[in-house]
Formats: sequence, structure tokens, C-alpha cells
Amino acid sequence: MEKVFATRRLDIKSLALIQGGVNGGGVLADFERLSEDLRSDALQTPVLWRVSAETRTNAQGADDIWLHLSMQTSLPLICQRCLGPVDVPMSVDRWFRFVASEDVALAQDEEVEEDLLVFSRDFDLADLLEDELLMEIPLVPRHVSCPVPVKLEAIDADFAQAPEARKNPFAALAGLQISKDD
Repeated sequence: MEKVFATRRLDIKSLALIQGGVNGGGVLADFERLSEDLRSDALQTPVLWRVSAETRTNAQGADDIWLHLSMQTSLPLICQRCLGPVDVPMSVDRWFRFVASEDVALAQDEEVEEDLLVFSRDFDLADLLEDELLMEIPLVPRHVSCPVPVKLEAIDADFAQAPEARKNPFAALAGLQISKDD
């Protein structure tokens, strides 16, 4: 009999003991927090993901639970250069190690390179998927090459030219300086 795993209540320990994996998918609209930052015209963009879990023996001889997450999608954002729509391809490929508590995670966080998660019998994989996508959103989304010419000038051709530069008010003071020879 095949065991069924739910994304909202994923039994990480059982999945790790059988060295199993779970494939899934959905659309961007399934992620409520993420959807707030995306263009509403493309919320049906597919999100494909896969998780696998395993146990690894640590230096103390105990078994640690590890989770591997891979995910692909395209985020519909607004280009900050031309202000047009841009689809940014996203790919997440990350390993996580589970620890017993928040205190253990805080104590080990500075010492280890892997990402740490606190073990829970009912781990919410859907939240992890959304968190990882939120962290991958680029700070300044933009096209590699914008499809429309971008105005990079501060003055428009139809706008009156800037007035002639004013003289520096301190320039006259330079002539009043007293030389050291006097």
C-alpha cells in the first residue's frame, strides 16, 4: 500500500524513513501572500515542485532528517526599468536539516551552512514552498533587454531648456582671500 502525503500536514519522519519523495504542482494563485506582489493577469502560472526526505547519520551517531526541495515557476512581475510586464523564471533547489527546537536551530545556525527547520509531526510544506518563492523575488525585477525604448533623460525635448547655470556665490569670495605674504 502506498502512503499518501498531504502538503499542509506532511509527515516528514515517515517520508524520511522510506527515503521517499513527493511531486506536486499548482498555480501561483494558490499562494496567498505571494499573489499580493504579482501581476493579477498571470496568477494561473503553474508551479511545479518536488520534495524528498532522507536520514543521515551525524557526527554523534544520531540520525538527522534532511529534506530536499526543488521548485520551478515563472513570476509575473513589473519591470522597474520600463514599467512593463516581465516574467522572471524562478528555480529553487535547497536542502534543509531538521532540528528538535527553535533553541537548537538558533544555537547551530551560525555554525552550519545548511538551512535549519524545526521538526514538527505535521510539517506545513505549503508554507515552506511559499516562503521559498517569496525569498526568491528579485529586489529589482527587470527585463534583460526592455521591449520598448526606455527614457533615460531627465529633460524632455518638449520641455523648456533648463536655465543657464547660476554663478557660484562663493566664487567672489575667492578673490577676497588675503595672501600669506601680506
